[in-house]
Amino acid sequence: MLEQNSIILKIRSVYNSLTKTEKKVADYVLNNVGDVIYLSITELAEKADVGETTIVRFCRHIGMSGFQEFKLNIAKDMVGPETSIHEGINFQDSLETLVQKITTENTLVLSNTTKILSLNELERAVDAILKANKIEIFGVGASGYTALDAKYKFMRLGLNVNANLDPHIQAISAVGLHDGDVAIGISFSGSTKDTVETCRLAKEAGAKIICITNYARSPITSNADIVLLTSARETPLRSGALTSKIAQLHLLDILYTAVAIRLKDKAIQNINKTAKAVLDKLY
Repeated sequence: MLEQNSIILKIRSVYNSLTKTEKKVADYVLNNVGDVIYLSITELAEKADVGETTIVRFCRHIGMSGFQEFKLNIAKDMVGPETSIHEGINFQDSLETLVQKITTENTLVLSNTTKILSLNELERAVDAILKANKIEIFGVGASGYTALDAKYKFMRLGLNVNANLDPHIQAISAVGLHDGDVAIGISFSGSTKDTVETCRLAKEAGAKIICITNYARSPITSNADIVLLTSARETPLRSGALTSKIAQLHLLDILYTAVAIRLKDKAIQNINKTAKAVLDKLY
């Protein structure tokens, strides 16, 4: 299968024209092609013992615009077409089998995310949110809607929180933050340019940065003061998959509940007040 892989053939065809450091990337990819689609750019750089800019140059040398397109093309060549719908299934599965497989996978995601969650980092995140004058939550794509859900939850507690799907408005909000404010960046890959850049701007403005990501070694963590990790396996073909979103929502639900418990009576009062505010919206 690998011999027929167009990316692998392309790497081999240009191998002699690569620089010494680019060859280190090529060697790692050729020997570990099945693992590469699950790595962040930072992780691949570390495993190949090169800088992240070398990874980008390598990808462009073989005709890709960047690392994400490189991973996407590897995934297309390596996995079956049904994997772009959901990993672990095939077109011959019965409806009952499909239900069982997806339920098992989502349950495993919740269990694995709980196992790798650092209680120390969680406690620091709770403290930061409780002390924050203002909270901005950043995310784009599927993670943007996770950010909106988090905004809704924390608003119910009476916190000064905001989230917006427009990356330009996110950047403007980030530079308006100050010491004593908190920014929460959500990115499964940890490599989403808009979210990484917005978190960088927020940090420069003086805010404390909490990031929620699947990769401990990724660009977003370099700007973070607190890192909360999820554990979901996702190929580039399934970017924004529900499994990764479930992991993010699970982590945010834990964070929200921990903050609410610390607020005690204040949380109850605000939950009751906000519930009453929308009471007449229901039949």
